[in-house]
Amino acid sequence: MSSIQPDQGGSYGGDRSVGQLLSQVTSDLQTLFRQELELAKAEVRQEATKAGKAAGMYGGAGFAGYMVLLFLSLAAVLGLANVMDGGWAALIVTAVWAVVAAVLYTRGRAQMRAVSPKPEQTVETMKENAQWARHPTS
Repeated sequence: MSSIQPDQGGSYGGDRSVGQLLSQVTSDLQTLFRQELELAKAEVRQEATKAGKAAGMYGGAGFAGYMVLLFLSLAAVLGLANVMDGGWAALIVTAVWAVVAAVLYTRGRAQMRAVSPKPEQTVETMKENAQWARHPTS
């Protein structure tokens, strides 16, 4: 952010006109709002990254669920065709995929709940800026 520099005599804006001071304040406010916009963009990017990771885990849970159905179907076929060994092995694999699906789903749901669509830090600093603009000396 740019700042107002003292003039040669060391006093703060002693030789500057009101128009120049207002121009400097306007410039500083524009810079402040540009910086706030950049902060908002960074926060949104960060939240989008979290949402992307959670969506990836949902995708993994979907694939694992598909595998559960596939192996459950294979287990049913093998279990009916050969009542013993092959069917039981397929059921064990199905159980493993069911656990994987449950873990991925639970982790994905937890990460999705942690995603905040609102840029909290930017909202807070914008409130502070608005408060200061209303009462700059307090």
